Amino acid sequence: MIEVWAPRAERVRLRREGEQDLELTASAGGWWRAGIELADGAEYAFVLGELEAARPDPRSRRQPHGVHGPSAWFDPRAFEWTDQRWTGRQLAGGLIYELHVGTFTPQGTLDAAIDRLGHLAALGVTHIELLPVNGFNGTHNWGYDGVAWYAVHEGYGGPRAYQRFVDAAHREGLAVVQDVVYNHLGPSGNYLPEFGPYLRDAHSNTWGLSVNLDDDVVRAFIVDNALMWMRDLHVDGLRLDAVHALHDERSPHVLQQLAEATDALSAHLGRPLALIAESDLNDPTLVLPREAGGYGLHAQWSDDWHHAVHVALTGETVGYYADFAALEALPKVWVGGFFHDGTHSSFRGRDHGAPLPDDLPAWRLVTFAQDHDQIGNRAAGDRLSQTMPYGRLAVAAVLTLTAPGTPMLFQGEEWGASTPWQFFTSHPEPELGAATAEGRVREFAQMGWDPSVVPDPQDPATFERSHLDWAEATGGDHARLLALYRDLARLRRMRPELTDPALSSLSAEADEGIDPAHRSYRLRRGELEVLVNLTADAVAFAVGDVDVLLSTVEAVAVAAGDVRLPPDSAIVVAPR
Repeated sequence: MIEVWAPRAERVRLRREGEQDLELTASAGGWWRAGIELADGAEYAFVLGELEAARPDPRSRRQPHGVHGPSAWFDPRAFEWTDQRWTGRQLAGGLIYELHVGTFTPQGTLDAAIDRLGHLAALGVTHIELLPVNGFNGTHNWGYDGVAWYAVHEGYGGPRAYQRFVDAAHREGLAVVQDVVYNHLGPSGNYLPEFGPYLRDAHSNTWGLSVNLDDDVVRAFIVDNALMWMRDLHVDGLRLDAVHALHDERSPHVLQQLAEATDALSAHLGRPLALIAESDLNDPTLVLPREAGGYGLHAQWSDDWHHAVHVALTGETVGYYADFAALEALPKVWVGGFFHDGTHSSFRGRDHGAPLPDDLPAWRLVTFAQDHDQIGNRAAGDRLSQTMPYGRLAVAAVLTLTAPGTPMLFQGEEWGASTPWQFFTSHPEPELGAATAEGRVREFAQMGWDPSVVPDPQDPATFERSHLDWAEATGGDHARLLALYRDLARLRRMRPELTDPALSSLSAEADEGIDPAHRSYRLRRGELEVLVNLTADAVAFAVGDVDVLLSTVEAVAVAAGDVRLPPDSAIVVAPR
């Protein structure tokens, strides 16, 4: 059965190469149907009304010629899975690794990424989070300009390569989380409005017109897409992009619908499935159980954690970093997850956020010192490793992997990659490419950045510069840092304090330095302590009779119950 929702069309025909167009029959609710079956790989498209131009299927599983071309029928059941014994991974106690398929390897494909899964397993990663892979126009971009939500970008290998990747990840004991974008569509190749009211003309967000969540079929379009990834492609969870841009005044909220459908599928499949929200709201409602009036999502990103750690490491206090220059910023996010929990946000010009309940498990917050946004949305796309010495990178590693939340790394962070992660696009339309590049420069000029350092996103060299250089991971401080990350991941597995979900087990304090990047911190998880010196001098900590479980420097000894940490260093200690 072929069907398509096209309430805006008075006539719909199915077009196949070498055959006469087939008239579809109108059904209730704006659906059009034809009682035929297509073979796997068969190409087809829809012709709407009296126009001659054909359009791809809104639910296309494959776009072999790009988002403007015909769709290809894809049968997910044709793949021979080998993960029948895969029982999944709980997010609690996990370690997430965020990667972009196109720049993770020199080849930029899903099949090439399979060859690096052993590296991630050895690192201690439990969940791989892929930036969006759904169909977009052009050869490369970050993935957030997708228009074919049900398809996998052909440049990455298409949906069959995606199945191979997930199957291989499961063999390595790695769960896969797919980043999906339900709050907007890309600027090129979006034919959905020709079919039906997928977008809300009177409401927009940062990226364009909002998705029309007032319509039941559009809501089902989203929920069915989420289930497709987890059911047909065997992924273990979804990262929901910018859920604060989902304009939904109905009840239940579409996020609650997603959570309910995901939990039902999890029960059916017999393995854990997770929904992780990216949210600017600092609103516990997202992750509170539905029984407590929440949506029941499983976790959410904590940008506040990133901002507090970034300021502590770099001393940057411009823009939204200004509030996090406060001495209590890092201790507060260590203990409570959010910094803005009803407090005034100078960047927003208003009070923002709400406190987390005391009984909320700490692992429901995903915490990170670097991610694709916080690097790529800097003018030059520079990582911490491009401006900081080894000592501070080592402290960043300790803070990230001992944090109370679920830690996340961004590709290459584990060895202090020297390559930048820059904003890149490949819009085939010259006017769209020019507008993107000009808008980027204008945006950073308004923020006080030097426009001359902003790379042209349309320049292929910008994309090439953002590829990881795997050769550097094996030598010098890169290899030293990689070994530290592996040791930290091992320590997280060994010490129950580091995965204890109780917020009540946490405490923290800071000593004032000359600026936000010259402070020392004493951070506790139960009896285990993380001691950090980001000052220019040695700092003494009274620790009593303890074992040093991990140190970023070699010459650290406990004498008479005290330990002196040199500048830019950290240790983890526990009572004997």
